[in-house]
Amino acid sequence: MHVLIILRVALKALVRNKMRTALTMLGMVIGVAAVITMVALGTGAQQQIEEQVQSAGTNLIMVRPGNFQRGGISQGMGGAPTLKAADVEAIRAQVPGAIYLAASVNTRDQIVAGGQNWSARIEGTDVEFPMIRFWALEYGAFLTQTHVQGAAKVAVLGSVVRDNLFGEGADPVGQRVRIRNQSFEIIGVMESKGSGQFGQDQDDIVLLPYTTVQKKLRGRNGTNISEITISAASPDEMEEISAQITAVLREQHRLIPGDDDDFMLRTLEDMASMMTGIIETMTGLLAGIAGVSLLVGGIGIMNIMLVSVTERTREIGLRMAVGAKGRDVLFQFLVEAMVLSFVGGVFGVALGFGLSEAVTRFLHWPTAVPAYAVALSVGFAAITGIFFGFYPARKAARLDPIESLRFE
Repeated sequence: MHVLIILRVALKALVRNKMRTALTMLGMVIGVAAVITMVALGTGAQQQIEEQVQSAGTNLIMVRPGNFQRGGISQGMGGAPTLKAADVEAIRAQVPGAIYLAASVNTRDQIVAGGQNWSARIEGTDVEFPMIRFWALEYGAFLTQTHVQGAAKVAVLGSVVRDNLFGEGADPVGQRVRIRNQSFEIIGVMESKGSGQFGQDQDDIVLLPYTTVQKKLRGRNGTNISEITISAASPDEMEEISAQITAVLREQHRLIPGDDDDFMLRTLEDMASMMTGIIETMTGLLAGIAGVSLLVGGIGIMNIMLVSVTERTREIGLRMAVGAKGRDVLFQFLVEAMVLSFVGGVFGVALGFGLSEAVTRFLHWPTAVPAYAVALSVGFAAITGIFFGFYPARKAARLDPIESLRFE
């Protein structure tokens, strides 16, 4: 029997019971749509992480204090007062691959300007911060070496802080803000950068010389720093440069072989890979759960095809009596099952795209539907139709023509 004739007969048989056909396909539609939506959410999250890593800077290496114990009580990672400005200079002098470095001291406080106030993250940093983060200025200028050496009371605002204190898009250069009752002159405003690698708003920040934060906001003339941010010369040399930095800091801190590092060293790629791995696992889990509905849809197709075989027993017997072979009947019912699953898969893809777009538009979650997800979903839907349609088709092909004609 010609393939086109079989397909035409299959379509007529499905159209004859429109409601039953639609309800049978619904399980496949929901399954495919659920899988595509889950994969779109995971892919969108991965892409967002990659974009945030790029926006945070390239080839970043971050050095932070390690664990610290006081009276036998562990203060946890970051508690050790071990990093000094001298460590920055030692790395600069001894690690050629570290092209930009910035010491960092972080805190959070209330920023006041006129009758407005805003709570923001305050980051004490160094002059090479914009080069490390590839972050341009919208107005004014950035910190200079003179500002850092003199612990000057100058500030560079993020765009969110600027908008809330002076109005959206304003140029506040030359005006002053108060932090802990100390007056700071605004010398610049950074361009808007958006969310960071961990979801925080990078624009909700005030940048000061790190020496100013140490001496005038922390209330002590200390030399400890919270973090050293380093931009490596090449991504291919990250491992080698990290090893050189570790060796320099161990020498600076007079650690002997066998002593644990009193600092921790992380690359942005390491943290991004960890987060991406978690998201991939969650995406696979959710897609697997959504895939169960595909299985349910396949069982629904099998059930309806068995009912169809029973209803059309006399039709099958008549066809075989006039010369149709068993393989023709087998192929006929397989095509019907495949059409059910394939058409359901196509509608499921359309629904999946619609749901993904709705999630992005109304919930503001990033989504991206990869081509492989569409191909796998439709392909799996067709395979499901073949798998669950084979038994009913084989049952129909094995019917005895004479018994079939006698069937009431």
